[in-house]
Amino acid sequence: METGSESRYWYGASEEDRRRRAVEVLQAFRVYRAAEVAMRRRTRESMSMGENELLVLRYLIKAAGQQRQVSPSELTRYLGVSTASTTAIVDRLEKTGHVTRVPHPTDRRSIYIVATAVSDEEVRATLGSMHTRMMAAVVDMTPEESAAVIACLGRLQDAVDQVDPHPVDAEAAH
Repeated sequence: METGSESRYWYGASEEDRRRRAVEVLQAFRVYRAAEVAMRRRTRESMSMGENELLVLRYLIKAAGQQRQVSPSELTRYLGVSTASTTAIVDRLEKTGHVTRVPHPTDRRSIYIVATAVSDEEVRATLGSMHTRMMAAVVDMTPEESAAVIACLGRLQDAVDQVDPHPVDAEAAH
């Protein structure tokens, strides 16, 4: 008769094996994340813009694809910055020809921010080949592989979403 440890050996389910595989998966995600951060830095540098400027541009291009207009206050909420910071970002993007301010059709006091056609083309040219390579890397995954990756990323997102930006010090609270 097999003991519990012998049956785990055959199926590779020992605690040590499970932890080793978990560390390997997390390390693979860290390496991917580092590569993605480096790619974003290179993209910002090639387009001569900061992180928030590139985020605004991508947000505006996505909104345009959805036939949606974007107000400055929506950008402020999206970025999580002050209205003054949003204004400065939009000013810089407008000065470099990446966005335009267009009047609201019914409210004279309001405007929308729109990515220019040149900006859309530049972002697509810069990121298009990367998106093609990324799609090629995953398009042949089996439904089971896709489900496993999606489930894993969802669990990791839940784990990082639970990080409290202001941890409570138990001793200081008393």
